[in-house]
Amino acid sequence: MSFLDPQRTIAELKQLRALTSDENGAQRVAFTPVWTRGRAWLRQKLEALPVETHTDAAANLWTTLRGESEKCLLIGGHVDSVPNGGWLDGCLNVLAGVEILRRINSQYNGKPPVTIRLVDWADEEGARFGKSLFGSSACSGNLDMNEARGLKDKDGITLPDALKNVGVDFDRVKDSGKELKNAAAYLELHIEQGPVLLDLNFPLGAVLGTFGVERHAITFHGQAAHSGSTPMNRRKDAFLAAAKMSPEIYRIAARSNGGVCTIGSCTTKPGIVTSVVEECRVTLDQRHLDAPALARMLQEAKDASETFAKEGNVRVSWERLWQIAPRPFNGELITLCDESIRETCGQSHRLPSGPLHDAAEVARAGVPAVMMFVQSLHGISHNKIEDTKEEHLELCVKAFDKLAQKTMAWIQSK
Repeated sequence: MSFLDPQRTIAELKQLRALTSDENGAQRVAFTPVWTRGRAWLRQKLEALPVETHTDAAANLWTTLRGESEKCLLIGGHVDSVPNGGWLDGCLNVLAGVEILRRINSQYNGKPPVTIRLVDWADEEGARFGKSLFGSSACSGNLDMNEARGLKDKDGITLPDALKNVGVDFDRVKDSGKELKNAAAYLELHIEQGPVLLDLNFPLGAVLGTFGVERHAITFHGQAAHSGSTPMNRRKDAFLAAAKMSPEIYRIAARSNGGVCTIGSCTTKPGIVTSVVEECRVTLDQRHLDAPALARMLQEAKDASETFAKEGNVRVSWERLWQIAPRPFNGELITLCDESIRETCGQSHRLPSGPLHDAAEVARAGVPAVMMFVQSLHGISHNKIEDTKEEHLELCVKAFDKLAQKTMAWIQSK
């Protein structure tokens, strides 16, 4: 007899969409009334289960089904969305977790062999204050409190004030770390948000880890000069040197064996049509799952910038904007994830995650973790057209449930 009902998960995802979306997409931005409404709806869904539910010091919502052992299997996701977001990003994880809780509760008559905990992380997206993974980084102990204290939204509201409005004391958010006591494994299901599984025509994939990120501003310093009177061979054109970086980062990525590089913005001074560019600032984002490979990519980009600066008779300077180390997931859990996928749909693919996820912070805290991806149509996310085939949604709930069962046994064997 099967206690799992993936169709119920799909129906509940549609209910949440109707409750918290408009014609532009999902509007569950963290710490707003729509997000609060979504959270209240989720709590209602959990009332039928013999669980304990509470909000921790960082506004993360925890639901606990006590087991024979205090060792905990954590299943995580996030109800919050970006503005005008997709209907599956984050909430698929949570609602699949609710269905797995139901199955485990029914199968074990309310007393599974290990304790099961579902967590809805607060402000994974960082859409309002520009700080992703807020709740999970507070819980892992890695939140930069000084940085977070000064964050403001577009209306000038600070993060501490927004938290106060939902009953959370900013100065105590790291107290949420006690929630990881007895955590033996962490599982997260997510839409891929990219085209890899789509291009392979695979429904599901096992995630190897989240990319490390090096994010820098590169500024080339030349000399402003009249665009009409300055001969081409006498110019110190900062833009020319910067422009050479664009094809070069593609070459760097191509030889990195799995890395990606992006120049995402470009600004020039004086920025007028009648002047040679005196200063050109570009931003470079580099990502890789392997730390030495990421370091090589960064050094190759620095070396290239020096070469192009010398060729153009200009100077170059670098400023680090942000950095995070790669977060490989647990090898044994990756194997269990891969097995669960193959048992469900006959084929699997292992891939890294380019976007960051709460699982990275949990892994950073020392908890064995893994993620499962389900195919995204169009390879698009953070957009109202984000979608996944319903048959693939069914498959991911079934495979994720298998993974939960296998992980429970894995925890017991330790």
